[in-house]
Amino acid sequence: MPIRFDAADAHWRVAPLPGFSAAQKDWLTRGGSLTAHLRALGAVAVRVTRESVALPWADESAALGLAPRAPVWVREVVLSVDRVPFVAAHSVTPLVASVGVWQATRRLRTRPLAELLYSDSSVARSALVSRRLTERHPLYRLAAREIAATTASPHTLVARRSVFERHGAPLMVTECFLPALWSHLAAMDSARVDDANSAQTAHPAHPRVREHGRPLEHTVSRAHAPKEVPSDDPPVERSSNERDR
Repeated sequence: MPIRFDAADAHWRVAPLPGFSAAQKDWLTRGGSLTAHLRALGAVAVRVTRESVALPWADESAALGLAPRAPVWVREVVLSVDRVPFVAAHSVTPLVASVGVWQATRRLRTRPLAELLYSDSSVARSALVSRRLTERHPLYRLAAREIAATTASPHTLVARRSVFERHGAPLMVTECFLPALWSHLAAMDSARVDDANSAQTAHPAHPRVREHGRPLEHTVSRAHAPKEVPSDDPPVERSSNERDR
């Protein structure tokens, strides 16, 4: 289904930057429900941190075709896996759409937005775009609050966004991945390698020993067969009785 809105701009790119890790490129370009992907890692919980009328960010108003000071409805949540924050998400839609086409977003509470987006065939989605966020971006500051106080905030965070359109009304969803997600994925990969090494140590592969049987008579080379040496003894003369037998 075609969509009128494009989430890409000079900073938000369809192709992930070369400096992203393989895991980051994977998660930045995964289609479908992010909540469903996180559930494969553990129990997912949604915590709402903000629901209110606000002004759009500069890069949001441009992508949605809104005037810089046009009011929007904002919903911000944190997605945790096994009680550890993995994603900080920010969604925005024109205020008029939040009481019309997208009014269901106001009634979600702690249910994930994916319940609305992927159960309605009239919803279309733009391409996913991604970028690095610095502390100058408002989403970085939002996500930094969820990083544990004992962990120094990284210089940049990785985020992606896309626009969902329903009956001509846009809803932009921006998702910032927190360092705990990458640490969790790295630990899973390390555990898989350790398990594979342990299994190999416990059950080492034995090389097959080739069995060499005795060659068949007709396969023996006659070139190396021992030659009969003539005897110097005179032939034994048989008696007449032996010849007549």
